[in-house]
Amino acid sequence: VQGWPVIVQAGASEAGRQLAAETAEVIFAAHADLAAGQRFFADVKGRAEKLGRSRDDIKILPGAFVVVGDSIEDAQARRAKLDSLVYYESGIASLSIAIGHDASGFDPDAPLPEIPETNASKSGRERVIELARQESLTVRQLAQRLGGYSGLAFVGTPETIADEMEEWLVAEGSDGFNIMFPYLPAGLDDFAEKVVPELQRRGIFRRQYEGSTLRENLGLKRPPNRFFK
Repeated sequence: VQGWPVIVQAGASEAGRQLAAETAEVIFAAHADLAAGQRFFADVKGRAEKLGRSRDDIKILPGAFVVVGDSIEDAQARRAKLDSLVYYESGIASLSIAIGHDASGFDPDAPLPEIPETNASKSGRERVIELARQESLTVRQLAQRLGGYSGLAFVGTPETIADEMEEWLVAEGSDGFNIMFPYLPAGLDDFAEKVVPELQRRGIFRRQYEGSTLRENLGLKRPPNRFFK
């Protein structure tokens, strides 16, 4: 029905970007700020065009962690509570995986030390180091963040979350989002009942589905059958 199933790719390394430009139809990205998202968006779509593909042949959907509150302070308090619930040992394991180096011997209350190069995901490793630097996090704080969620987060009211999402779309940082919830079912309910209506009011979220398949609803064209002329 779809020609073939939608091809989804994840990975922001040089090889990952080239693979995406050649073959992907959806990319699950992991950029924590708009500037990084814009660079990735322009790079991958530009590569696709050089290969004879349309920019619209690829939909870039960064992961977005959404915490909805009645006020910005309420949402921030909910996020802080979530991070505080992460066990240190679990967080350190997540940190070790992310940087490709055993972090269990690090001083938990000191800044992240210099990390030697490894064969771990380079883009993931760089994101963790940049997060620690930008927010001046200790090893403990960084571990708790990674044990929970450390990527792009929209934390605020329905209006401020919609503002940020709209900015990403208008500024070509993404084609949409892969939404992640802090807890279920309430986190999903908060997004569906509070944020979605605000997005619909602005005309940037559908009020009905475009078709009966994932491909149609993503706005992707049906590929031709390469086995018949």
